[in-house]
Amino acid sequence: MKAAVVRKNCDGYFDVKDVNLRELKPGEALVKIEYCGLCHTDLHVAAGDFGKVPGRITGHEGVGRVVKVGPNVTSLKIGDRVSVAWFFSGCGHCEYCITGNESLCRHVENAGYTVDGAMAEYCIVKANYAVKVPENLDPIKATSVTCAGVTTYKAIKTSQIRPGQWLVIYGAGGLGNLGVQWAKNVFKAHVIAVDISEEKLQAVKDAGADMVINSAKVDPAKEIQDKIGGAQAAVVTATAAICYDQALGSVRAGGKVVAVSLPKGNIDVPIAKSVLDGIEIVGSLVGTRQDLAEAFELTAEGAINPIVHTRKLSEINDIVDEMKEGKIVGRMVVDFTNGAD
Repeated sequence: MKAAVVRKNCDGYFDVKDVNLRELKPGEALVKIEYCGLCHTDLHVAAGDFGKVPGRITGHEGVGRVVKVGPNVTSLKIGDRVSVAWFFSGCGHCEYCITGNESLCRHVENAGYTVDGAMAEYCIVKANYAVKVPENLDPIKATSVTCAGVTTYKAIKTSQIRPGQWLVIYGAGGLGNLGVQWAKNVFKAHVIAVDISEEKLQAVKDAGADMVINSAKVDPAKEIQDKIGGAQAAVVTATAAICYDQALGSVRAGGKVVAVSLPKGNIDVPIAKSVLDGIEIVGSLVGTRQDLAEAFELTAEGAINPIVHTRKLSEINDIVDEMKEGKIVGRMVVDFTNGAD
């Protein structure tokens, strides 16, 4: 089968090559991939930022149909449409797995990083961890929910924002756009979006943002404090480290900053402000199987409308360059339905 794999020198790009699949083990299923999106996390893996994994099949925004099941599989049947997400599996019995925090499992497996992912014609999944995709949900749009959608859904949950309160989202790209939609349509919050791209800001304004701020032109923290006295919460999806400084300056006393993105290096935390104003900083890592199931159902009901564009597998490194240059509005999704080329 054709697959996109991390290059031997881990230079941030992928090789499209023929790969042989092993036989199924008990508890596994074989999925014929229909669509798979490309995420910034895939770029980190390709560059070896989390540790080098040359030869690994990338992709954790996959959707496809089950075509074969291994021994002892009872949760899936042939024909089911399922997802391949970053949270590929956990141990199932640790304190995190049994308390609703399975994505924090210390023995977690991640698709496209520690195990082969979905940017291929076929993918082997652990049946109990492959969340089903509703039949009334467009599978192309479902790819965005497997990562960007569930990540922002969980992050806004983590922010504990309440209806009528103000939420700031830093970054108006693939994650930020969906974050705005979740915040408006599900959590009923007032939303401010911050970015340096006028095109992306227009897209989130069209998606319902109450206010947009171009941080290349004004200081967003000062603007937000001046206009509304600070937001109750901020979610950072942008990869620029300065966005965390701005987010901390954007929230009011008692506010919460939810960290989602992974900028290189560290950020400086103003301890005095954090202590004296009671500011909380909390990380939010993708979502659990239950979060993903909820996000799929809500999307099928129309809560969010992911912006997606289909591409060919042969164009994957062009997509990488476009992502690095910040040219993409929404999500680029590789179409495997007519074969891989």
